[in-house]
Amino acid sequence: MLLKGQNRGMELLQRAIALNRIAPAYLFSGPDGVGRRLAAQTFASLILALDSDKLVVNCNHPDLLWIEPTYLHQGKLFTLKQALAESISRKTAPQIRIEQIRQIAEFLGRPPLVSPRYVVVIEGAHQMTEASANALLKTLEEPGLATLILIANSDARLLSTLVSRCQRIPFYRLTELELIEVLQEQGYSAIVSQPEIISLAQGSPGRAIALSEQLDQIPPELLTQLKSPPDQILSVFTLAKEVSQTLDTEAQILLIDYLQLYYWRSLPNPEIAAIWEKARQSLQYFVTPRLVWECTLLTVFEINYN
Repeated sequence: MLLKGQNRGMELLQRAIALNRIAPAYLFSGPDGVGRRLAAQTFASLILALDSDKLVVNCNHPDLLWIEPTYLHQGKLFTLKQALAESISRKTAPQIRIEQIRQIAEFLGRPPLVSPRYVVVIEGAHQMTEASANALLKTLEEPGLATLILIANSDARLLSTLVSRCQRIPFYRLTELELIEVLQEQGYSAIVSQPEIISLAQGSPGRAIALSEQLDQIPPELLTQLKSPPDQILSVFTLAKEVSQTLDTEAQILLIDYLQLYYWRSLPNPEIAAIWEKARQSLQYFVTPRLVWECTLLTVFEINYN
């Protein structure tokens, strides 16, 4: 099991497989996009193949249950992928819900079909509701033939009683050199030539790829116009209208992060950097997007031409 920048965690997992000493529960803790999901997928497959010559690295094994945060819509649960496919409004953050923890209990209530044990992966474990976390404790106290893998951004966002029952596998941000190597190896060399994305990724290849894909959704002409301070008052209001009508709030916040860094590289002015930060906070507090962009671009115009 090889993951660049994650030597310590991979050594712990490889030793567990080599010695066939699998802990009842693991906590893969660290930032998004650095390999936690891939590590869980591979480790789960290795566990399920301990007594078999067949290794299947996917989520379709009958003795593997993969849980991820969901949105509640009209009484039904939808993962992020399902919500996007169904164009379901996502006004609140997804959660690991009590119904999903009950699903785990039901899954573990039958004998394994193929392997000598089960594996349950809970992705986004830090997004468990309090009721879900308390229910999961009961399973962790008596896991039986199961191995549970919790994937979380931070130990601090989980109940301490949950953390104490898991063997922690740490995941770290990659160095910039490691980040670039991973992107090149995975066929994303074009991202390497975009220093703003590399900086915003903060050592996460997954985040770099996601940022690049999100920025590609922004009309190129609009992005080009925003990369330079407005040179006319009229263009301020035209740009503000186009951004607010073309992009959703999440995309607008990403755009602000990108522009803040881009402007700092080309015009290292603390005042302008503070303006972009204020715009970001305003959008997060649900201020009318068009008004946010009008005020921001107007202020940038005034600073640049005064």
